[in-house]
Amino acid sequence: MALFRAFRHEQADPEACYALLARDAANQVEAYDGPVKGRTVVDIGGGGGYFTDEFRRRGAHGYLFEPDMRELGPKPPQGAVVADGYLLPLADAVADVSFSSNVLEHVADPQTFLSEMVRVTKPGGLIYMSFTNWLSPWGGHEWAPWHYLGAERARARYSRRTGRPAKHTLGENLFAVHIGPTLRQVRARDDVTVVSARSRYWPFLAQAVAKAPGLREFATWNLLLILRRYP
Repeated sequence: MALFRAFRHEQADPEACYALLARDAANQVEAYDGPVKGRTVVDIGGGGGYFTDEFRRRGAHGYLFEPDMRELGPKPPQGAVVADGYLLPLADAVADVSFSSNVLEHVADPQTFLSEMVRVTKPGGLIYMSFTNWLSPWGGHEWAPWHYLGAERARARYSRRTGRPAKHTLGENLFAVHIGPTLRQVRARDDVTVVSARSRYWPFLAQAVAKAPGLREFATWNLLLILRRYP
């Protein structure tokens, strides 16, 4: 509920919203993989660096890889690198944790993006990846939930209501990612095992809702995948 209340004020107070989300995400990482202190965490597509800052506050060697200078803002966080998630400037198996929050729905080739996350993760390391699925109430991002009536109609409504163009365009910087196909693709890989597939924000029945075909596409809201790279 705290996250939901913060998200409602995301436009007016992004600092409070994303700082809270970063603390929650770091808590989730540590719940599955222990304290991050002294370990290398790579944040892929982390925008303004809220997650990287939180990992660093907890003693991790945190590094942010973000391709868009506008997302980094005027004061990029320490450890920020301008780089694309499709081709990270990292050697193989250097990260204890590879982290990606709400990025997958913004990439045209999710499998290549995931493969790069796996490549830079140490054997036995953790991969944290969450994304907003297209049929969730927030699938259309700033023009949700009107995306259920069609992307172009939803974007046009947003422009009329706000007087400015929408940030996202379907097929350009926002893509329709679905839970069922994503889970099947991940489970078919031979380089990772699925530790958990759950709703990121549900406080109860978080894994159960992600197991219900059909229903999960609407009710999960945001899928969190916790993966472990095979030794």
